[in-house]
Amino acid sequence: MRLDAVRLTPLSIVPVPAGDVMHAMRRSSPGFVDFGEAYFSCVQSGALKAWKRHQRMTLNLVVPIGCVSFAVIDGESGLGRRYELGPASYGRLTVPPGLWVGFKGVAPELSMILNIADLEHDPGEEDRAAADRFAFDWNAPCWPAGPDQRIAP
Repeated sequence: MRLDAVRLTPLSIVPVPAGDVMHAMRRSSPGFVDFGEAYFSCVQSGALKAWKRHQRMTLNLVVPIGCVSFAVIDGESGLGRRYELGPASYGRLTVPPGLWVGFKGVAPELSMILNIADLEHDPGEEDRAAADRFAFDWNAPCWPAGPDQRIAP
């Protein structure tokens, strides 16, 4: 199953009195393919940004500020998973090409996502769909505790 190729890697936060150090990725990290670009995306509390599918790009998503719920959907199998990331559940979500991704701000304040992508942005290699394209349950338990969701095509 293609969802099994999605990787959630726990990351470390090093407490420092003047402000913590939050690791994101090294060349030797699981999920590292290549470096194309790194960028930040912000999402307001309750806002939904969905859906996008990359044909060639691998995403490496980290949430250093706030809390974000991610949905990853395999359009071929009709299965989806929910992941939640933020400082309290600090990790890196690696999403290979070919899977649909959406996210929702679930912190009371603005949340920030870092994407370390293996390619530079190319709008020609991505597909987009309307927010109502998939009937995803944003309140379902997060993976790995929660089961995969059956998504209507």
